[in-house]
Amino acid sequence: MRALITGASSGVGRATAHQLADAGWDLHLASRSPGPLEDAAAECRGRGAGEVTVHVCDVADRSAVAELLAGMPPPDAVVHAPAVLAYGRFEDVPADVFDAAVRTTLNGTAHVAQEALRAFARAGDAGHLVLVGSLLGEVPVPTMSSYCTAKWGVHGLARCLQVETRSLPQVHVSLVGLGAVRTPVYVQAGTYQGRRGRPAPPSVSTEHAARRVVRVLARPRRLRRVGVLTAPTAWGHRWAPWAYDAMITPLFGAFGLEPDVDHGRDGPGNVLAPTPEGEAVDHHYR
Repeated sequence: MRALITGASSGVGRATAHQLADAGWDLHLASRSPGPLEDAAAECRGRGAGEVTVHVCDVADRSAVAELLAGMPPPDAVVHAPAVLAYGRFEDVPADVFDAAVRTTLNGTAHVAQEALRAFARAGDAGHLVLVGSLLGEVPVPTMSSYCTAKWGVHGLARCLQVETRSLPQVHVSLVGLGAVRTPVYVQAGTYQGRRGRPAPPSVSTEHAARRVVRVLARPRRLRRVGVLTAPTAWGHRWAPWAYDAMITPLFGAFGLEPDVDHGRDGPGNVLAPTPEGEAVDHHYR
C-alpha cells in the first residue's frame, strides 16, 4: 500500500506517517520544511516502512501540488494535514498574514484534494482521501478568524466531495475533525494579541489523533471526530448558539490561550515561512 502524507514534517501528519510506517506502507512524505521532513523520513525507515520518498512542496502552490501528484505512482491513500494560523482580533491581523493562513489551510486543501482525485481516476477510480479538519470547522472561536474561516471551508469542501464521489464505490473521502490535540501548531502560530494558543483540556496526544486517522483509512467514514468534547461542543453550538456565544469568549480566554501577555513576540509565526526548529510530533504544554 502506498500513501502520500502532506504536512508530514510535524504534528498529526508526522505521527500518521509513523503509524503507517509501523504497518509497512510505502510512504511519500511532503512538506515545505526540508530538514524536519528528512528527519520524519528517517524515523519512518527505522520503524519498518517500505519505500520512503520525500517531496519538498508548499501546498499553497497549486502547480507544485500538481507536479507532485503527477510525478509519483497513484497513491492508495492521501492524508492531508497542513494548517497554519495567526491569533488576534480580525481587524488586528495583517491582511497578508490572514490571506496566507487561508491560502495554506483552505486553498492548500483544495489543491491536494483536486490532484488526489485526478490521481485516483488514473488508477481506475480507486483511492482514499483523508482531510484533517477541526472542531473549529464547525464552531467559531474569538481571535482565531483565519483558522476558523479556512477550516469551515475545508469541512464544506469535504462534504461536497463526498456527494460528488457517491457514484465511485472505490473512491472514499473522509474528514477527521480534531479537537484539542497537543501538536506544535499553537506555539508555531502567529499572534497579534501578545498571547498564543494552547490545547484546551481535556486534550489528546498527537499519536492518539494519528491512530484515529489510520482507523479511518481502514474503515472510511464521512466524519470522525477526535476528542471527548468535540461532538458535544459542535452539538451545543448548533442547538443553543446563544449560550455558546455567551460562554466561548471567557472559556477560551481561560483555557485556550497562554496566561501571560508579551507583545514583544507578536508576529506571523510560521504563516509566511516555515519555522523548522519548532516542528515535531507533539509539544509539551503547561
